Amino acid sequence: MVSSVLVILMIGGFILLETGSTRMKNAGHIAGKTILAFGISSIVFWAVGFGLIFGKGNALIGLSKFLYSGYDIGGIQLSGSVFFMFQLAFAGISLTVAFGGFAERAKLASYLVFALLFSVFVYPPIAHWIWGGGWLSEYGQQDFAGSTVVHLTGAMAALAATILLKPRIGKFNKDGSANQLDGHNQVFTALSVLLLWVGWFGFNAGSTLSADAGFFGFVSLNTNLAAAAGTISALIISWIVLGKADVPMMLNGSLAGLVAITASCGFVETLAAVVIGLIAGVLVFYSIRFFEKKGIDDPIFALSVHGTAGVWGTLSTGFFATKELATIGKPGLFYGGGFEQLGVQALGVAASGLYAFLVSYVLLLAVKYVIKGLRVTEEEEIIGLDMSEHGSYGYPELLHSENLKGDQKFNSAETKKAIIQ
Repeated sequence: MVSSVLVILMIGGFILLETGSTRMKNAGHIAGKTILAFGISSIVFWAVGFGLIFGKGNALIGLSKFLYSGYDIGGIQLSGSVFFMFQLAFAGISLTVAFGGFAERAKLASYLVFALLFSVFVYPPIAHWIWGGGWLSEYGQQDFAGSTVVHLTGAMAALAATILLKPRIGKFNKDGSANQLDGHNQVFTALSVLLLWVGWFGFNAGSTLSADAGFFGFVSLNTNLAAAAGTISALIISWIVLGKADVPMMLNGSLAGLVAITASCGFVETLAAVVIGLIAGVLVFYSIRFFEKKGIDDPIFALSVHGTAGVWGTLSTGFFATKELATIGKPGLFYGGGFEQLGVQALGVAASGLYAFLVSYVLLLAVKYVIKGLRVTEEEEIIGLDMSEHGSYGYPELLHSENLKGDQKFNSAETKKAIIQ
């Protein structure tokens, strides 16, 4: 239960991460929609999500245990309600990751509708395949705490949203070169990483489902080492390539290390955890640059932090899983298992990633036509989603201006000039 609370508190980390990484005029909107998303996912998970994942069904989906009422769940040695709360927290985090791809340009209505659809049609099937006794679990897919189930799933939904929403105004020039739209509070982003880092002990170590026999502590150690290694490697590679020690890149390296070790934290030794984190920090640096060169506007870097690092983390057990710790599946390539487990891990990445992207893309297309567009108007985007979607600013004393009062039209030259200034 304590681990469940730690994971839920990670929502607070994501609030600071997303608001700090975006512009001031959208801060209140982003903070509010993150709480709203967790509220929606909680109700949907209670009604159908838990049953779709853990209910009796077939290799593709669960078909029972809907409208969970607090009864015990067979097969685990703890309260059914505690297990339910723990799994609910994971579902909420995956949706929060997905919404990183919507930032600064999506209608509030698109969040509302997609939160419901993602929580029914995207996250539960993948979670069932790997954690609920589905077809990938039968192959021995290793994903201890969710590099694929939670992070890659959310990232692929974010990719679908980013493609459909298209880049923010001013992000790219006509020649394809990118402009840097800096977030408004780097202190927020640093604090968010610390909060997420601490919450991750609930995420990973909590997945042992017990504090007995020291395994909880071992998984915590692996988690911390990978995060530390990702922090260092991302800073160093940015320093080498850019000539400056980039603080946001360092913070993304911390998160990449955490995402990468999430799949393997219970299957690998501590040395491997360090290697996994080091590689994740380098990968996230080059992944961010790659997506930007391809014209994909990813304000929170969800595709790289949760997607690229999620892929690497899932594949890493195929290299580093030990004979003693591989309670699911088989040892990795470097520990005498050959390529078999690596192949299983690659299959899981491909199937889960492709499913999450395609289904999210189709669902978002449907939402687009139902609510008549996913994206706010140009004028609303310029003035900021705080005012255009909610009628008030997250920082009213800083952003309130006589030029933005009353019923002045959004598309006036004076309003645009005031916002830009």
